[in-house]
Amino acid sequence: MPRIVTYNVHRCIGADSRLDVGRVAGVIAALEPDIVALQELDVGRARTGGVDQAHQIAQRLEMAFHFNAAMRVEEEQYGDAILTRYPERLERAAPLPALRTRLRLETRGALRVAVQIGEASLRVINAHLSLVPREQRLQAAALAGPDWLGSEPPAATIVLGDFNATSPSIVYRTLAARLGDARRLAAQRRASSTFPAAFPLLRIDHIFVSHDVRVERVEAPYTRATRAASDHLPLVMDFTLETAPA
Repeated sequence: MPRIVTYNVHRCIGADSRLDVGRVAGVIAALEPDIVALQELDVGRARTGGVDQAHQIAQRLEMAFHFNAAMRVEEEQYGDAILTRYPERLERAAPLPALRTRLRLETRGALRVAVQIGEASLRVINAHLSLVPREQRLQAAALAGPDWLGSEPPAATIVLGDFNATSPSIVYRTLAARLGDARRLAAQRRASSTFPAAFPLLRIDHIFVSHDVRVERVEAPYTRATRAASDHLPLVMDFTLETAPA
């Protein structure tokens, strides 16, 4: 059964303020995922030692990966990635809409990868939305629109990431109008709040699925390792594809 994880790794800086890419990779490896969506990765940034965090984590997990830089400052990059052990193909990597404002807001982006699981094809969209509600709404509408999900009912699609929004929000409702919330569809329901990691109260990391993705289990593992490695807990989903052959 395939397993997918979404995880905001906070630049690989943990609750103890220690930068440790290996610790983050270890947390992910222990979850034994087949597909991983990561947010808040530094690539070549002075503040985190110039390391390519996306490459290092993928290398430790022995996975292929695609990285999308939401922000670039000369050679320094910051953004999100999708990693997988399945055959894959990058379909789209682009910025998400931003408000026109005098305030300097952090730019946001998303990427979509086609993953081949046996004879079935799965689209995975990883997104990291703004902290500003007005901007979040623009970004959620874009994800639910023709450029990302498409105008037709999506087939075998998972949209996941850090949406910085809880279930009562317009952001959540915008995506839930097109896709199902994995938490509510799961055959096995377990604790799934993800933020803050030390005392998780909020569900701001989400997984949305199309009708042909059968959700078996969703969980945010709460262990000593997951509490320490980042300010978010990872969110884990086990699933099957109804389009896949028996």
